[in-house]
Amino acid sequence: MAAPKRILIVEDDAHIAELLELHLRGEGYFVARAGDGDEGAQLLEAERFDAVVLDLMLPGTDGLEICRRVRAMEHYTPIIIVSARGSELQRILGLELGADDYVAKPFSILELVARVRALLRRVDAVARAGEPPSTVIRANGLTIAPLEREVTLDGRAIDLTPREFDLLYFLASNPGKVFSRSELLDRVWGYRHGGYEHTVNTHINRVRTKVETDPANPRRILTVWGRGYKLAADPEAGEP
Repeated sequence: MAAPKRILIVEDDAHIAELLELHLRGEGYFVARAGDGDEGAQLLEAERFDAVVLDLMLPGTDGLEICRRVRAMEHYTPIIIVSARGSELQRILGLELGADDYVAKPFSILELVARVRALLRRVDAVARAGEPPSTVIRANGLTIAPLEREVTLDGRAIDLTPREFDLLYFLASNPGKVFSRSELLDRVWGYRHGGYEHTVNTHINRVRTKVETDPANPRRILTVWGRGYKLAADPEAGEP
């Protein structure tokens, strides 16, 4: 019999945390709780979890910093952010730092439990699909190594966030093919963030600052106006 999935709740509202723990335990998960960011960070460093439910507004270490630390770890831990409805900017920042989902407060406990369950199913499906791609891609002066998750440009190492790497690798795996922002959300982020297509724009711009000689006049990651983005097959190609 498989060991139960381990969920960490980092939430300073004791009422919400208790209800969520009760329902997650009812689903058969092992649940640990932290009432502030410092305790949550310590638990994440000491133990391995299958998913984290993370509030952004926390005493001590805030949720965005915890998100950064989790994404810097060797193993991948899915993160669901819970955030006050008025904190749209923080939710966007959390997604850009690599969170897998968000739920705005106030929220339904049953909906959040369903999101946790769906996220864990997606992670299991990816694991069953086999090892990550191992093909090294070389294009436009870029060398992209998926197993090492390393990128070099003309031999110089490029520092990318996990999501920036995934976006660049996906585009490089489909040279010349145009993807809309919604398609990139589905294919790179793994599911649709309705209304958050501008997150793709932000990531495209950040990757361009790292891989383009002149980000204002990109020659590698091109905009196809009215359609989306593509990686140029020819490094000398201009904007369509």
